[in-house]
Amino acid sequence: MTNHQLAQLNIATLLAPLDSPQLADFVDNLDRINALAESSYGFIWRWDESYDLDGHAAANGSDPEAPAHPFGDDVVVNLSVWLDVEALQAFAFRSDHVAIVRRRREWFAKMDLAYMVLWWVPDGHRPSVNEAAERLAMLRERGPSIEAFTFREAFPPPIATTETPID
Repeated sequence: MTNHQLAQLNIATLLAPLDSPQLADFVDNLDRINALAESSYGFIWRWDESYDLDGHAAANGSDPEAPAHPFGDDVVVNLSVWLDVEALQAFAFRSDHVAIVRRRREWFAKMDLAYMVLWWVPDGHRPSVNEAAERLAMLRERGPSIEAFTFREAFPPPIATTETPID
C-alpha cells in the first residue's frame, strides 16, 4: 500500500511562437487533449498559469512581469499528477494523445537532453514548476533513481507507513 501519487513533467522547445501559423494545429488541439487527460482514469491534477512557478495560486493568472519559468520563454511545460505509472501510460500511449505526439516534430525542436521526468509525491501534494525543474535536473545529472525516473526505468512508489514520528 502507498500514500503517493505520480508527478510528471515534460517540456518541449517551440519551433515558432505559439500564435504562429506553424503551431496553430497544436494550439487548436490543446483544450481537447487537456480535457481528454482530465477525463482519463487516474488523472488527478494539472498545472496551468493560474499557479505561479512555486505552485501558489496566482492572483490574476499568469503575471506578465513575472520572470520566465526555469526552462525559458520558448519552452512549453506540461506538469501533472496521476494515480500511478500505469494510468499515465494509458493516457500517453493508448489514447488520442498519441496522434498529437506523433506530430511533435512539426512543432517542437529535437531535444538532446531528457525532457520528461517522473517522481512520486505524497497524496495531495501539487508540485511546482520549480520543483519539477529540480527533478528534471536530477534525472539529467544522475540518471534514473527513485527521486527522478522515466517510463523506461520506473521505480515503485514508497511504501506507506503508519508510524508516528517521535518528537
